[in-house]
Amino acid sequence: MTPHSTRLDEWECRRRLAGLAVGRVVYTVGALPAVQPARYSLGADGSVLLSAGAESELVRAVSGAIVAFEAGELNAAEGTGWSVTVLGRADVAPDHTANGPTDTVTVRILPELVSGRLFPSTRPARP
Repeated sequence: MTPHSTRLDEWECRRRLAGLAVGRVVYTVGALPAVQPARYSLGADGSVLLSAGAESELVRAVSGAIVAFEAGELNAAEGTGWSVTVLGRADVAPDHTANGPTDTVTVRILPELVSGRLFPSTRPARP
C-alpha cells in the first residue's frame, strides 16, 4: 500500500477538468468557509464557468473574491482517483438569452493557480 500521490501538470489538470461537469466551489461567508457543489464548464481561456441565481448567496459571496474550485473522481473500493484544484478571482456577468436578460448569472473563475493529484491504488499488489 502506498499513501503517496503524484502531481499532475497543468495540461493534464485541464484535460481532466474538461471531462467532468460537476465540481465544488469553495468560498467564504462571514469569514467562514463554505462549499457548494456546482455544474460547470471550461471557457476557451481555461476559466471555470458556473451558472448561478443572480440573488444567490454564492453570487453575493464570490463577486471579486479569490475562490477555489475542485473537481475529481475517486474510487473508494480501489483507493484510486484524482483531484484538481483551481484558485482564482471570480467575476460575475449577467446571462442573456435571445429574449433578453434572465435571473441567472455566469460566475467566471479565472485560474491563477491550477494543481492536481493522482492517487494510486491503496490495495496491496497481488502476487
